[in-house]
Amino acid sequence: MSDGSDFFDELSGHGTGPRAPYRAYASWFDGEDLKGLRKKSSEAEHFFRRTGITFNVYGQAEADERLIPFDIVPRILSAKEWARLTKGIEQRVRAINAFLHDIYHRQEILRAGRIPVDLIARNEAFLPQMIGVSPPGGIYTHIVGIDLVRTGENDFFVLEDNARTPSGVSYMLENRETMLQMFPELFSKVKVRPVSNYPAMLHRSLGACMPVNASRDETVAVLTPGIHNSAYFEHAFLADNMGVELVEGSDLRVKGGKICMRTTQGYRPVDVIYRRVDDEFLDPMNFNPDSLLGVPGIFDVYRAGGITIANAPGTGIADDKAIYSYMPDIVEFYTGEKAILQNVPTWRCSDPDALAHVLDNLSELVVKEVHGSGGYGMLVGPAASKKELAAFRAKLETKPGNYIAQPTLALSTVPILTKAGLAPRHVDLRPFALFSPRGVEITPGGLTRVALKKGSLVVNSSQGGGTKDTWVLEDDD
Repeated sequence: MSDGSDFFDELSGHGTGPRAPYRAYASWFDGEDLKGLRKKSSEAEHFFRRTGITFNVYGQAEADERLIPFDIVPRILSAKEWARLTKGIEQRVRAINAFLHDIYHRQEILRAGRIPVDLIARNEAFLPQMIGVSPPGGIYTHIVGIDLVRTGENDFFVLEDNARTPSGVSYMLENRETMLQMFPELFSKVKVRPVSNYPAMLHRSLGACMPVNASRDETVAVLTPGIHNSAYFEHAFLADNMGVELVEGSDLRVKGGKICMRTTQGYRPVDVIYRRVDDEFLDPMNFNPDSLLGVPGIFDVYRAGGITIANAPGTGIADDKAIYSYMPDIVEFYTGEKAILQNVPTWRCSDPDALAHVLDNLSELVVKEVHGSGGYGMLVGPAASKKELAAFRAKLETKPGNYIAQPTLALSTVPILTKAGLAPRHVDLRPFALFSPRGVEITPGGLTRVALKKGSLVVNSSQGGGTKDTWVLEDDD
């Protein structure tokens, strides 16, 4: 199983045999026929295609809808490992929410000098219109996806905080449903914590964040940019599984100080909008006047306390990659505790000394756009050509403040099924946390993304990565 590298392998550790979380699965796998498993893998692909689980790649033709490759070998975490992760995730989610409230109100963290004022004031993710606005229930980040990577038995790092409109939860749910259909006997052998109640948890969590003057029936709707959005499948999937309406901006209007959606019985008030539309396009009267995706006047209703928008406008400042480098300080400032989950060491290229270091070591570092996502606008130094390094060097010298850099981590590997059997590939993990006045709820598992190419560290689906079902064991016995 080992590829001879120094990477920590989650199945075999450092080559001493199956680790405890994988023992029951490894025992089952050893009794299976490889040809039969490859057939199951093909069946899974057909299932995803029939279900319509595709995504669009920006810049590609509409006809280029793609399946995210699915690997049938699960990624397995012990109950003990998960307990530690959830404690760290909850701490981080609460700190992010406190940070957002502070930044848009008293700005104590800036007064204390823990974060440079310019990093907020000149940040395009900061929304001045949110200053003084308190969202219903005091919740800014209703849904958060925390991207984690692992480098050792007990070494987990936060790679990114996704506090705007984190995606991927539909794949977490469909991956599990597919595995349950294909391997029911395996789930009777290995006791795995369920994830199927996520839509109900999400609906309940959003309902708990209703505005004070909301209607009695907790009307929730999912706002999508439309069918051409890369994550449209997920928008429709979540609306359907929550039993709520999927709406576009043209389906909503302001009536009597409320946001109302068009129905066959006329316009009906909405209490909570789970929006998958970016801030800029949310309200043409308050933000981008050319937007056809949002709802004219929705921000005015929000500011007056007439609607809950999840996640709150302006949350992007919390997942900005320059702000990320201050997260240990942010956690300590608002919780009084050291961060349980570590940050990846980060150089902010806006700092001249940091920029000099990055330019001198470009071939050894990972460089990311401050506002980038999906693996776009990123340089993986060790895998880059001389031409790519030269082009990125020019970008850094022209606009250094647009980038941060990090060391190339020795990401852990988990097995995938290949023609020859099991082979190790690098992974990350995106657990999903729901935050409401009821507290923080974290679905056991999350979305494991896997780099399917041997040696690749890029797991994003838009860059050729795939996904896996993520198992959290019921107990460690």
